[in-house]
Amino acid sequence: MDELNKIPPTGGCPGSAMRQFNSPASEQNSDSSQTESQPSQLAQWPVQLMLVPPHAPYFKDAELVLTADCVPFAYADYHKDYLKGRPIAVACPKLDNLQFYVEKLTEMIKLNNFSAIEVLVMEVPCCNGLSQAAIMARQNAGVDFPIKITTIGVRGENFGTKEL
Repeated sequence: MDELNKIPPTGGCPGSAMRQFNSPASEQNSDSSQTESQPSQLAQWPVQLMLVPPHAPYFKDAELVLTADCVPFAYADYHKDYLKGRPIAVACPKLDNLQFYVEKLTEMIKLNNFSAIEVLVMEVPCCNGLSQAAIMARQNAGVDFPIKITTIGVRGENFGTKEL
């Protein structure tokens, strides 16, 4: 048991470093008039990239939102800003098999004529693998469409979008 206590809990990635926030970012600029719960914009199931069927009809001619697992927890307006009206696939570039994801995304791209893919990643370095998987899959599929990469901060900040 003493051996286990010597293992760092972060897994070696700076993005896994433990952090505690004094108060939720939403409390700092909350709007007390918004007390009503907002409806979910989720229009499909499953959502995990590992589980979504590549031939699902909701992917056809769509703009896919490829989301890192942590994004919806950090970014409060995820449903409103990114999910509404678009299909999603959720994955973790640190914990999951990226090569499998490149292959699955390649198949999805070939089958569905995506108009674009928007990749939402966290600011932590280990999250960049998801963007790379989308770029490699587009290249492997031999097609060209925009890939937008949006970076979200661990406190929920939207650091902007770049298009490739």
